[in-house]
Amino acid sequence: MIKNKIFHNISWIVGCRIVQAVISLVISMLTARYLGPGNYGLINYAASVVALVTPLMQLGINNVLVHELVEHEKEEGKIVGTALTMTFASSLLCVLGVISFSMIANRGERDIILVCALYSLLLIAQSIEITQYWFQAHYLAKYTAVTTLVAFGLVSVYRVILLVSGMSVYWFAVSQAIDYFLIAITLLVIYRKLGGQRLSFSFKTAKGLFRVSRHYIISGMMVTIFAQTDKIMLKLMIDNEETGFYSTAVACATITGFVFVAIIDSVRPLIFESRKKSKADFEKYLVRLYSAIIFLSLAQSVFMTLLAGPIIKILYGSAYLNSVNLLRIVVWFTTFSYMGSVRNIWILAEGKQKYLWMVNLMGALLNVILNAITIPYWGAMGAATASLVTQFFTNVITGIIIRPISDNNRLILRSLNPMVMIRVARSALKKAPNEIDTSEKN
Repeated sequence: MIKNKIFHNISWIVGCRIVQAVISLVISMLTARYLGPGNYGLINYAASVVALVTPLMQLGINNVLVHELVEHEKEEGKIVGTALTMTFASSLLCVLGVISFSMIANRGERDIILVCALYSLLLIAQSIEITQYWFQAHYLAKYTAVTTLVAFGLVSVYRVILLVSGMSVYWFAVSQAIDYFLIAITLLVIYRKLGGQRLSFSFKTAKGLFRVSRHYIISGMMVTIFAQTDKIMLKLMIDNEETGFYSTAVACATITGFVFVAIIDSVRPLIFESRKKSKADFEKYLVRLYSAIIFLSLAQSVFMTLLAGPIIKILYGSAYLNSVNLLRIVVWFTTFSYMGSVRNIWILAEGKQKYLWMVNLMGALLNVILNAITIPYWGAMGAATASLVTQFFTNVITGIIIRPISDNNRLILRSLNPMVMIRVARSALKKAPNEIDTSEKN
């Protein structure tokens, strides 16, 4: 029954996200062409600054909420309500932080400060959207998928109106916030309609949540640093255009990311539940998840490396041809990035959260150092190379250096056996949507 729900969840998420991806591709393409590399780079710089404080806003709760809801079903109203209150309060402080940072780092650059301030409003909306994890815990992805698609459709209409009207970059800066606000409010309404428990706040619950989630705050910040520092350093050390070229390459490399997110999010509750019953099943599910993620992302990387030129030219136009070689490098770090998401499931299930800060601190330091060395000489190409090296180091090498988490690397090695992926694909095609076979041994 649970396996049916997983397949159903993935189907809903992927189906809606495919439609969303097509719309997003068209809108992003038109927006990038309209704004040009300079203003497009400015928007992405603001997005990176906001992303830096997002882990602080989330307080690590986004990483543990599904687990807490699975473990404490009878207190879900108190857990969700407390989590929502905590993230909303932190989002207000983070908005002030973004504005303060931009005023100091970009002193005298009025356009950049204003764009950063407007873009930061999405932090408030994201804090409310945390109710999505209740839907994940109950295998109700169809509601979040449809809500996200409808909200994105409305915001896409808004962006088209901006393009037709020739509006300034400021109006584009608030579009993300509008999207998240629509999703957050709709999910709250659906939560009540489906009979979700009354939301409430508890200091005791807040302390319990924070005790588990605090390990993810610093680690989340470190992840964000090596995910976003490249764009920020490119802007501060080179210019907006170089940031725009690099951002275009990253956007193309992650265009199918929703598929991997859908698979990981849908399987996560099953993995947590299996850990309580059988370690053998727990590891089997993780190995199969790793295998699916690794082989699918590698296939994508090969495809985009071979067709990088046509992809950039068709989607973004001749003005962005400098992004072609960047894409050929950037696309390869996606495999290691998705592997990190799976590893985090293992770390939480095994109660090894205290090692996350070490993993991500090493990755963040390496990324900053590599960017500082390579960007002055190679520009965006240096940032792309630094990101690839950092992702490999953080999600593979640290598992060798930090012995308590080395068992995760053992699971990764098992997942590299092509037969594991073949069995998963064969059973999915043979049994879906009725059942995904899990009887075979890895």
